[in-house]
Amino acid sequence: MGGALGSTMSAAVGSGRADSARTTPLRVDAQRNLEHVLRAAREVFGELGYGAPMEDVARRARVGVGTVYRRFPSKDVLVRRIAEEETSRLTDQARTALGQEDEPWSALSRFLRTSVASGAGRLLPPQVLRVGVADEGAPDEARVPQQRTQSGAGELRLVPGDSSVLSGDDDAGAAQLLEVVGRLVDRARAAGELRADVSVSDVLLVIATAAPSLPDPAQQAAASARLLDILLEGLRSRPV
Repeated sequence: MGGALGSTMSAAVGSGRADSARTTPLRVDAQRNLEHVLRAAREVFGELGYGAPMEDVARRARVGVGTVYRRFPSKDVLVRRIAEEETSRLTDQARTALGQEDEPWSALSRFLRTSVASGAGRLLPPQVLRVGVADEGAPDEARVPQQRTQSGAGELRLVPGDSSVLSGDDDAGAAQLLEVVGRLVDRARAAGELRADVSVSDVLLVIATAAPSLPDPAQQAAASARLLDILLEGLRSRPV
């Protein structure tokens, strides 16, 4: 009886080890699939915008669309995840530029070059780029102070995002980004190195602008760098 019991216990232990061996790779595969999906989403949304279908993300990730929906029950959830991560990345890049560059123009241009190189600017959440001219009498709290332009040219304000896609946390992250970039803009303007009519929204539009996709990576990098050089020259103040 003891032999039979021992055999049963050994079989149970062996079965448990086999189950563990089978489940561990699944967890690794699930994590790998998640990383593939997020990478593919950044690429697809960066190239085609947030209107790109989930099927394109799945195809780029080389997984079934069902795998994408298991991790992200709706496209809105995936968009929110990517937008939050890229907004946080841009905010960190802006803070790094502020902390490591003493010269105002160097800090602003460093932020622009770093953000364009990372591609994060093309993945900004919609409410950051949806900027309109404020109505007369619009409440002051709805306006972004750092986005004031020259007197008489109007004042820009942040237009709230679509609540079906973006949450209050997204708005908080966007506000942090606008605040830090606003400090970069204010410093460069106060030093006389940035055109007086350039706003925070102008700077964000620069980093959201991409050169046309080229088949050769070296040519693509060169085109992006050239475009950014031209845009930076357009932002810079010149003595009259």
